[in-house]
Amino acid sequence: MIPLRTIQASNRLIASDPPVFRNPIALFVGATSGIGEATVKQFAQHTLALRPRVYLLGRNSDAGHRIVQDCQALNPTGEFHFLPVDVSLLSAVDEISAMLLKKEPYLNLLFLSTGTAAGKTETRENLRTLTSLLYYSRLRFTINLLPLLQSTPPGHLRRVISVLSGGYEGPIVDVADLDGRRLSMREFRGQVSSATTLAMETLAEQAPTVSFINQYPGTVRSGLFRDADSWYGWVVWAVLLVIGWLVYLPTREVAERHVFLATSARFQARERAEKQRVLVEGVEVARGTDGRVGSGVYSVWWDGETSGEEVMEILRGLRREGMREAVWRVTESVFVRVTGKVRVEV
Repeated sequence: MIPLRTIQASNRLIASDPPVFRNPIALFVGATSGIGEATVKQFAQHTLALRPRVYLLGRNSDAGHRIVQDCQALNPTGEFHFLPVDVSLLSAVDEISAMLLKKEPYLNLLFLSTGTAAGKTETRENLRTLTSLLYYSRLRFTINLLPLLQSTPPGHLRRVISVLSGGYEGPIVDVADLDGRRLSMREFRGQVSSATTLAMETLAEQAPTVSFINQYPGTVRSGLFRDADSWYGWVVWAVLLVIGWLVYLPTREVAERHVFLATSARFQARERAEKQRVLVEGVEVARGTDGRVGSGVYSVWWDGETSGEEVMEILRGLRREGMREAVWRVTESVFVRVTGKVRVEV
């Protein structure tokens, strides 16, 4: 476990490392409550005087505009913009992506934390809402915005974080049911986490100067289970209602840890376009999902440690079965079916 005081020491270096963080541009997808809201506020605080430009996406306009005002108060030098959008729709993801590709010269950070506990609803694009929010729309944003991430000035940060279930990768991925319609929620978590990590490995080959993180945030107070529509979701909601105060991680600590994930040299790209930054004492470059140190893709537990040998063996097995390639083929085929193209075109 990386202690909170070490996390905070690393975060305090952000403002003193201008070659990496000058004028950062960041996109927070799912930022109107919970983890996204807390993290974007911490990011605003830690980038004081660095003139960040930050975009927040979410469905709740009232919350979005309130959070923009909060961030502006925390960091008067920054620009904070809220864009109301339902990112469960890939067409909406493409619209936002096209706007950013036209408007912005680069992107330093893509932070993805959308979620729902509703397992039975579907989008009007005939995707399971749960899978669209946790997997398809996140991958669509990442693929669409890779050109901006790769256009970041030499020496500057380039990173994608998906707050999901790193460390819970499962040994079975059914590419015939990547939506997970026939799976229990526990089985689905293993599948979507493995699919995310494997897709990130493919993306890291396409964009080796960008680092990718699949992270499990721990048990956090949020409104995630307000949409629950299954016995599993109701049980979890009821249990947390009773004992949540015993197991919830402090929201501020969770946000600090996510800012650390977003900025620390611990999680390097496989080809380092970033300046070689000095790590704070007690922090080393992490081991990637292929078992090599600094290999660019990381499955990360809530405490900042990367997944252990059990997860590494599961991923090795999936690669031997050709699942990385199979997941990518199915993901691209879904994108083409829904939008008519593999990625947005500008």
